[in-house]
Amino acid sequence: MTEFESSAPVILSFSSLDPSGSTGIQADIECAASLGCHCTPIVTALCAKDTRDTKEILPVGSPLLIEQARAILEDMQVKAFKIGYTGSVENVEAIHSILRDYPTIPVVLDPGTHVCGTKLADAPGVLRAIEALILPLTTVTTPDLAEAHELAQQADTIHACAQEILESGCEYVLISGAGRSQETFENHLFGKQGLIQTFNHRRIKVPASGCGATLAASIACYLGHGLRTEEAITQGQNFAWHSLANSRRLGMGKRTPNRFFWADKNTRPNDASNS
Repeated sequence: MTEFESSAPVILSFSSLDPSGSTGIQADIECAASLGCHCTPIVTALCAKDTRDTKEILPVGSPLLIEQARAILEDMQVKAFKIGYTGSVENVEAIHSILRDYPTIPVVLDPGTHVCGTKLADAPGVLRAIEALILPLTTVTTPDLAEAHELAQQADTIHACAQEILESGCEYVLISGAGRSQETFENHLFGKQGLIQTFNHRRIKVPASGCGATLAASIACYLGHGLRTEEAITQGQNFAWHSLANSRRLGMGKRTPNRFFWADKNTRPNDASNS
């Protein structure tokens, strides 16, 4: 029987290829490396993109997506799935077929249908497919406030949004930006019993690209290390906040999260939150 090293949990990521390195699979690879995991990136779409905007998006065909993922799953012991930008309804269906075969592996979903402000051509169709096929198999989903309302179109409050999303079968919903002021930023965590916890973070006023990807990927990494789900969510937010607080302006647009902030001698020692 083959023996595997367990010191670096394998995180399988479905997301887009971002040439700027701010979001997508690059964000997931950096999060995994920084948090002691190994990321196996499954490309869902190719993008022509810089730190300002997206020029073009080309979804990968679903047969190739399935072939990429099956190759890894038949070779490595994957500890968590992270799902980001899916690219098409067909890719959502393909990911569903894969997740269904591995029901014990936790799933973290960043349900965005935008890449740097550019929306999927069939965004409504993709969202409905995510609702029907991915959310029922999801451990944690991490929508921002706008994405939560897109997923729960009949809801008129944050609590109603969370309840509608949870009714799909998802175990936990973390809505980022559920409350905010000039100085603070709130994330609300919901489970089957309702609101579980409110996390208060000091607001970062400089815009950065890759916020959602960093949050979801870091939670997946902590789950891969075996943390309980609620603890993984807490630790993932702390990691994401510090990555954003120490972001760098590498291009002429938005800043890029520094996911190796802990190794940077110029890191600012800021407090992330009071939960």
